[in-house]
Amino acid sequence: MTGVWVLLATLVVATAAGLLLRARNGRIRAAKPAAATRTASTLPAPVAEALDPESAVTLVQISTTFCTPCRHTRAILSSLAEKTDGLHHVDLDVTERPEVAQALSVLSTPTTLALDPEGRELLRVGGVPKGPELLEALRPHLTAASH
Repeated sequence: MTGVWVLLATLVVATAAGLLLRARNGRIRAAKPAAATRTASTLPAPVAEALDPESAVTLVQISTTFCTPCRHTRAILSSLAEKTDGLHHVDLDVTERPEVAQALSVLSTPTTLALDPEGRELLRVGGVPKGPELLEALRPHLTAASH
């Protein structure tokens, strides 16, 4: 009988963990104060080089080679960037450059950083973003740059 209770408890814990991870996937978070004050000169070189000075927002997708959700993220972000004025997307593979992820406090892939032309972090998304929600969160930054 004890084995049944252990199995039941394990299932409950696993289900709760799965639901928590699902809820966090694609969540948009505002930049932390330290990241919001960072500029292109203090970003890791690959990220600073990826910034598009002509775009109001550059979406820097932090990926790794064998990351399956990164492919879906790439498709979503590329499509958003193609359809949205002032939005640029770049996929940065950090498989061979873990120091880049570490410098940006990225703990898992995919993680997407929304940066302004000066390299200040506007927001970040952990996991696969939800396109319409991300676009809505970026809208103030996109319209502010067009005025």
